[in-house]
Amino acid sequence: MKLHYGLDDFKHINFMAILPIILPIIIIGTILVLIAFLDLYRYRKTRENVQIWVLIILFVNTLGPILYFAIGRKDREKFETRD
Repeated sequence: MKLHYGLDDFKHINFMAILPIILPIIIIGTILVLIAFLDLYRYRKTRENVQIWVLIILFVNTLGPILYFAIGRKDREKFETRD
């Protein structure tokens, strides 16, 4: 059993066979991040912790935008009820 793989082992992988599986995931993740950033920018005055949400959206990958839409958008509802 081989425990260490080097860069030479990547030569044997057919990336074109994997691409149709990976490409939609990358596209959906990118679209989610862009929509989350647009929403965050549009409502930046009513959001709390904007910088933290930017970091979460960027670095938590696909789960970050989903968390923003599930949790972060509730900040606006709190803000609107205070007025």
